Formats: sequence, structure tokens, C-alpha cells
Amino acid sequence: MSTTSSTARSGRKGRSGLARLGPLPWIGPSVLLIVLVVLWPVYEMVRASFLRISSSGFVRGSAGFDKYEQLFEEPSLPSVVLSTVLWTVVVVTATMVLSLALAQLFNQRFPGRRVTRWALIAPWAASVVMTAIGFKWMLNQTAGVLNTLMVDLGIIDGPKDWLGDPSTAWPWMMFVAVFVSLPFTTYTLLAGLQTIPGEIYEAAKVDGTSTWQTYLRITLPLLRPAFLVGVVINLINVFNSFPIIWSMTRGGPDSATATTTVFMYQLKNADIGQSAAMSVVNFALVVVMVVAFLKASRWNQEES
Repeated sequence: MSTTSSTARSGRKGRSGLARLGPLPWIGPSVLLIVLVVLWPVYEMVRASFLRISSSGFVRGSAGFDKYEQLFEEPSLPSVVLSTVLWTVVVVTATMVLSLALAQLFNQRFPGRRVTRWALIAPWAASVVMTAIGFKWMLNQTAGVLNTLMVDLGIIDGPKDWLGDPSTAWPWMMFVAVFVSLPFTTYTLLAGLQTIPGEIYEAAKVDGTSTWQTYLRITLPLLRPAFLVGVVINLINVFNSFPIIWSMTRGGPDSATATTTVFMYQLKNADIGQSAAMSVVNFALVVVMVVAFLKASRWNQEES
């Protein structure tokens, strides 16, 4: 009897000890993964920005804030930051507008809807680098299909270097960025549309609300959570976009088609510490941008 009581007490102690840990045993692996994959690289990035590092990777000592001073003295930095802002705003805005229209279309019933939904996944399923290189070859000055077609149709007099001129390279890179961003954003908004109960639309119809009023007063407010998710994820992805620009122009000529992420990689060849400083600035810009957007959109407040 005493043995049984002792076993029961020890079992209760064991359970109470485990209970005191709360959810830690379950979230522990995730926290460890975040520390190893996110926080540790960020720490190393910040640390490297205060060091003198040779091109071969050897640390030559502390640099203090010299790398940041050198970075802000870079003549290309202001134009690169401005290009990054324009790139992000144009691509995210175009992506959200087109995705909203496509989500509305795919939310309707029409012949071939399943096939068109599958077709939209193609740009998402393909590698971003592969897609960018495919467009690069299509725009090639000597053998590109676009130049060949436009010359044959008499639209242009001769082959054009679309990616060699920043005035034409930027629009094409933005087009590719929107093209590869549409699938995820469209399906995010489509999922949001499909959570809206049909009874709400029926009640609005009974009340005599017009289609446009229904869309503005019912659909868009209820779609707001999905829309915010799409905007935030696109802001981060587009701002940090590297494969499209690097694959199509490598940020050239010089840094005329570079964003801050590409510019950071360009600096790596000349000064690793300065490149790390650009990484820190880039990370801070992303955080500020996302926080400012979330604050402006009042994401955590319920609609009145």
C-alpha cells in the first residue's frame, strides 16, 4: 500500500514538474531553430560590420564605425535607395491590384476555372532564377525573341538592348517580379474571399445594396486580414529581392539597376565589412518599413 502511494506521489511530482515547463517542450525546437537560422546570422552580420575583414575572409581587427561612414559616403547609395523604394512600391502595388482582380475572377464559377487556377501556379512552381533567365534570353539583343518579333513586325528599326539601358531594364524587371509574385498573392486573397459567408451577400441584396456598394462595404473590409498578409509578405520579399535583378542585369551598368540588396552583394567584392554594414542598414529599413505599414494600416484593430 505504501509502495503504491509512493509511486503515485512520484508520478504526480513528475507530472507537476513537466507541467511547470508549460509549452516549452513543444516550442523549444522552433525557438532553437529561430536562434540558429535567424538570430545568430543577424548577430554575425552586425559583428562583421564593425570589423576589418580582408578579401580572403581574415579579420584584421576592429573598424569601429568606419564601415558605416564609408557606406554613407558611397556616391551610388542615394540613387540605389531611391530605386529600391520605387521598385518596392511599384511591384507591390501592381501585384496587389492584379491579384485582387484575379482572386475575384477565380472566385466566380466559369468553364475552365480549375485549369486556369492550375495555370496560375506555374510561375510560382518554377524557380525564380529560371524564370528571370528565361526572360533575359527573351530580351537578348542579338537572339532574343522579342527583338526578332518586333523587327519583323516593323515596330522597331533594329534590335534593342532592353536590359542594357536602365530606363527599359527597370520596367522589364518589375514585370518579372510581378509575374512571379501573382500566384501566392492571388491565392492568399482567394482564400480570404472564400471565407466570406454567402448569407452576407444575400442580406445585402435583399437590402437593395448595389454591387459596387457591396464590394466596398462588405467584401473589402472582410478581405482586410488576407490583404494585409499579402502586402506585408510582398513588401519583405520584393524589398529583399535578389535573384531577378542579379540574373537579368547584375545591378549594372555600375549600380544603375541595383536595389540595396544587390548593392550589398556588389560591395562584397570590394569590402566585406562595408557589405555587412549595408546588410545591417538593409535589415533596419525592412523592419522600419513593415512596422510603419502595420501601424498605418492599424492591423491589430477591429473594424468599427
